[in-house]
Amino acid sequence: MEAVKLEIRCPQMVNGIGLEPDPDWSFKSLLLELDSLEKKLNLSSSVSLPFAKTKSREIYGEKGTKRSSNAFVMRVSDEEFEDSEGENEKVRDRDLVKAARFNCNEFYFSSDDDSDDQPCLDVQTLMNEVGLVESALYELTHEHQLGVKEEIRNTISALETDLMNESEKSSSAHTKVEKYREARREVERKFDVQYQRRVAEGLDNHLTAVQRDHELKSQIEERKIRSDAAHEEAKRREKALQEERLRQEKAKAEAELQAKLKAEEANRAALEAERIAAKEAAEKEAAKSSKANTSEVPQTEASGGPNATSSRVENDKTNKSELAGNMLRAAESALKLERERLQKLKELEEINQSLRSSSNQNFDRTGRLIGRLIRQISGNKDKVSTQASELVKIFNNPHCPQTISIAYFAQKVVSNCESPSHSAFACAHVIVLVTSQFPQAMDLVLAEIHRACIYTVPKHISYTKSAFESKEAYWKVIGYKEDDGKIESTTDYLVRLESYMKLYGALVQTEVAGCQNVHGLKEGWAWLARFLNALPANMYTAVALYAFLQMAGFALFRKYRSQFMKMLNFISENFLNALRSQDDPDLRPITSKIQCYLEDKLFLQEPEGRTLHSSLLSNNMAPESDYHGPYHQQSRHFY
Repeated sequence: MEAVKLEIRCPQMVNGIGLEPDPDWSFKSLLLELDSLEKKLNLSSSVSLPFAKTKSREIYGEKGTKRSSNAFVMRVSDEEFEDSEGENEKVRDRDLVKAARFNCNEFYFSSDDDSDDQPCLDVQTLMNEVGLVESALYELTHEHQLGVKEEIRNTISALETDLMNESEKSSSAHTKVEKYREARREVERKFDVQYQRRVAEGLDNHLTAVQRDHELKSQIEERKIRSDAAHEEAKRREKALQEERLRQEKAKAEAELQAKLKAEEANRAALEAERIAAKEAAEKEAAKSSKANTSEVPQTEASGGPNATSSRVENDKTNKSELAGNMLRAAESALKLERERLQKLKELEEINQSLRSSSNQNFDRTGRLIGRLIRQISGNKDKVSTQASELVKIFNNPHCPQTISIAYFAQKVVSNCESPSHSAFACAHVIVLVTSQFPQAMDLVLAEIHRACIYTVPKHISYTKSAFESKEAYWKVIGYKEDDGKIESTTDYLVRLESYMKLYGALVQTEVAGCQNVHGLKEGWAWLARFLNALPANMYTAVALYAFLQMAGFALFRKYRSQFMKMLNFISENFLNALRSQDDPDLRPITSKIQCYLEDKLFLQEPEGRTLHSSLLSNNMAPESDYHGPYHQQSRHFY
C-alpha cells in the first residue's frame, strides 16, 4: 500500500510562533507541537478555556485501547487468516506507512488582540481533520482485510474442492486396482486349476500305461510259466516212462543174472567140493613129510600181508585225491583265504556262543535293530551316512558285546541280498564305512558271502556219481536251499547267485572319500584272474561272471586299462567259445549277454546306482533281475 500524504498550508509565523520550523514533520512531531501550542495559549490567556488540556494528547484505538503517539502506521498481512468465528485475524509481515508532514494552507492565525479565541478553534478543526483521515485509513484497512479474507475463503474452498476431487479420483483408482487384482487372481486360479488338472491327467495316463505294461508283463510271465510247467510235466512223464522202462529192463536183467548166478554157484559148489576132496587127499599123503615146509608158508604170507594192505590204502588215497581234484576247481590261494575267513567266523561264533551262555541278557533285540537299519539302506548319500553312523554306535554300545554286533552285521548284510529292494552299491558303501572303523568285520562279511555263494571265492564243484549219493545232495553242496524237504528251483538259485555276486562286485569297486576299503579293486582283479584260470565255463560260472562285470567292470577298466582289456579278450576268445562249444540252448541267453557287454563296451558306462544321490528323492523301486531268460527254466541236468 502506498503512503498517503496530507498537506496543510499554514502561515509561517503566528504570534511569533513558527508553525513550520522543520520541513518534514512526523505525526509525532506534529502532536508534540500541538501540545506545545496549547500550553502557550493557556499561559498567554488570563481566562481559563473550557477545552484547555492539562495533559498531552493521547490516541486511542477502535476498542478504546491506548495507542502510541508515534506517526500513523498501517500494517497489511501477506499470510492466511484463520477466523472460525469471523472476528479475529492474525497479521504477519506488515509494511509501515508513515504520514508526511501537513502544510496548513487553509488555516492561519491572526495577530489581532480581538481574536485570541480563534487559535483554539483552529486547533480543534485540525484535530477533527486528523480524525477523519485516520477513520478513512481505518475503513480502507478494514475493507482490505475483508477482501483478503474473502480471497482466502475462496482459495480454501477451491483447495477443498480440488482435494475432494483428488480423493474421489484416488478412491476410484484404488477400486479399479482392487478389481484388476481380483480379476488377475481369478485368472491365475483358473490357470492353476487347469494346470493341476493337466498334471493329474498326465499322471493318470502314465500310471495307466505303467499298469498296462505290468499287466502285459504278468500275462507274458504267466504264459511262460504255464508253458514251462507243461514242458516240465511232459519231460517228467517222459522221464518216468524211461525210468519205468529201465526198471523193467533192469528187473529182467537181474532175474536173468540171478538165474545165471545160481547156475554158476551150483557149478562152483560142485567144483569146490571136488577141489576140497582132492586137497584133503593130497594133504593126508604129504602130512608127515612136509610139516616143516607147511609151517614156513604161513609165515611168508603173514609177512606179505601188511605190505599188501598198505599198498591198497595208498591206492585208495591216491584215487580219492584225484577224484577230489577233478571235483573242486579253484585256485589254491583262493581256497586258503576262504579257509582263513571261515575259521575266523567259526571262532567268532564260538566266542559268541560262550558269551550268550554265560550271560542272562538276550541280544536278539540288537540283531533286529541291525537288520532294520540294513533293510532301510537306499541309494541316498545322506541315508547311507546315517545308517553307517547308527551301526557304528551299536558296535560301540557297552550293553552288547562287539563280537555279537559284528556277527549280526555280517549275517544281516549278506541275507539282505535276497530282498527285492536291495541296493548293492548303497549296501557296499555302508560296509566300507563300517569296516573302515572295524577292519576285522570285513573278513567276517566275506566269510558269510563265501558261505552263501561259493562263486565269490571263486570255486566250482563238479558233479560225479561216485562222490554224491544223488543230484539233490550235489545241489545242497553248491548252495541250493531246501525248504520243507524240497530243493529250490534252478531259477531261484541263479537269482540268488546273481544278487550275491552283485554285492561282491559292488564291494570291491567301492571307494569312499576319507575311508579305506580293505577289500578293494586289487582284490577284485585277483578274483577275476583266479576265476578265469581255474573255473570251467558253464551256466553257474557264466551268471557269476556277468554279474561281477556289470558291477565292477567300469572301475576295473578305469584303473587297469590295457590289462583289463586283455582280460576281456581272454573272456571273448576262451570263456565264450567254451560256452558255445557246449551247444546248450539254455546257455545262449547268458552267452549273448556277455557278448553284448564286450562288443558294446558297456564297461565304459558307469553302472546305474554307482553314484549315490544327494537328494531325498532316491529311487526305492525294487531292482529287477537281469536273468529272466529261458536259461532260468532249464532242468537240473547241468553238472
